Amino acid sequence: MTHDIEPTTPVDPRFAALPQRPGKVLAVHLSYASRADQRGRRPSAPSYFLKPSSSLAASGDEIERPAGTELLAFEAEVALVIGSDARHVGAADAWAHVGWVTASNDFGLYDLRANDRGSNVRSKGRDGYTPVGPGLIDARQIDPARLRVRAWVNGELAQDDTTADLIFPFAQIVADLSQHMTLERGDVILTGTPAGSSVVVPGDVVEVEVDAPGTAGAPTSGRLRTTVVQGAQGFDPELGSLPAVDDLQRAEAWGSREAAGLAVEAAPGLDPALREKLHRAPVAGLSQQLRKRGLDNVTIDGVRPLHPGVKLVGTARTLRFVPNREDLFDSHGGGYNAQKRAFDAVGEGEVIVIEARGESGSGTLGDILAIRAHARGAAGIVTDGGVRDVEAVTAVGIPVYTAGAHPAVLGRRHVPWDVDVTVACGGTTVQPGDILVGDADGVIVIPPTLAAEVADAALEQEIEDGWIADQVAHGHPVDGLFPLSGEWKDRYRAWRATI
Repeated sequence: MTHDIEPTTPVDPRFAALPQRPGKVLAVHLSYASRADQRGRRPSAPSYFLKPSSSLAASGDEIERPAGTELLAFEAEVALVIGSDARHVGAADAWAHVGWVTASNDFGLYDLRANDRGSNVRSKGRDGYTPVGPGLIDARQIDPARLRVRAWVNGELAQDDTTADLIFPFAQIVADLSQHMTLERGDVILTGTPAGSSVVVPGDVVEVEVDAPGTAGAPTSGRLRTTVVQGAQGFDPELGSLPAVDDLQRAEAWGSREAAGLAVEAAPGLDPALREKLHRAPVAGLSQQLRKRGLDNVTIDGVRPLHPGVKLVGTARTLRFVPNREDLFDSHGGGYNAQKRAFDAVGEGEVIVIEARGESGSGTLGDILAIRAHARGAAGIVTDGGVRDVEAVTAVGIPVYTAGAHPAVLGRRHVPWDVDVTVACGGTTVQPGDILVGDADGVIVIPPTLAAEVADAALEQEIEDGWIADQVAHGHPVDGLFPLSGEWKDRYRAWRATI
């Protein structure tokens, strides 16, 4: 299969680096582990958005930051250019349909994100917001897992990562997209950005390069150069929503609260060191340690994660529903009710815990509220009731634990009653400020005063269990090993002292 560039050089200079004007430009929301760690969320599957081909620009072009905005951010990315049509191709065959790779810069205006809801139509679809080029690398010459992408701002290195850090390999992305649409020759796929993306201002010069270190001939895209200029045109309030920013958008645009000049805040009730330990400690191990301390009724039963591979760690922000009664729903169900207040008030690092009495016969939240919690920086949502719009809620990416999916609205079974009170969720009492940890095994509630102690003990138990598992794998019987006793305990202690 060949991908030679046909003599169809476009007249429009915006497409000079490409074999033709692309029919579509697709982009991956989050694909590098470094970026996922920076954002504090790692998706279990790739998700995408579309950019118009009119947003393409050439190396050397200028990009405008519109009047009345402040958060124009660059994102250095590897761009894949489709060389031959692909429809329902498998991951093993997908790379053969990529003709070339090149550098791209997925600029975005965070001031316009509030009403885009993940579509990025306004924030990333503007004219000139997708520079590509300047040169193409033949995809047949390189290993897609050994590419490097770098960005410089005013000559200073800002991003530097390799495709070895990808959560989703390029072949998976191409194959996945081909399940949903025909990828046609010339289509461009922007494959996500690593950590280091930040805000640029008028006068800044951003350069992006994709290359293949260690590959024969050292293929490179060359430096893609874009200069930021101040635009004179603003937005007409009669036509649509206006730019709006808050501290969350500033932190995400700049890359961190510190880079944005904001006060660095630990998640409520958790210092960074404790949060990191709880992220590493399995829920099963934490449960074991709490039981040793006399706490056996601390698991939220009957709930399962929408994102089994994503860890949940945060402090509780509670919401209580009572059984539906028509007159009470009339007085408490409409307007700015307790449910809406809870999702508007949840803070960064907090988990909304919903008491629904184990009644899953209607939804306790849907996609709009999940988006609101995500925008507020919430660590997750736990409900012993149902979730409606479950596919859309899952796509938002925030960790959610639920008793199941149900299409009905709130008023079928519940009345939103109060917030920030002690609740019962999944048969467990949860107080505001309690620490919740969730993984594929379920969710556990930890009293804040015990959190550091049980986290350390659970991590130590993980080391011991790993040593025991290694002995069993080498053929030793479990008697005396599990749990450790006698000679085996002495052997373990001697081994532990060496590490």
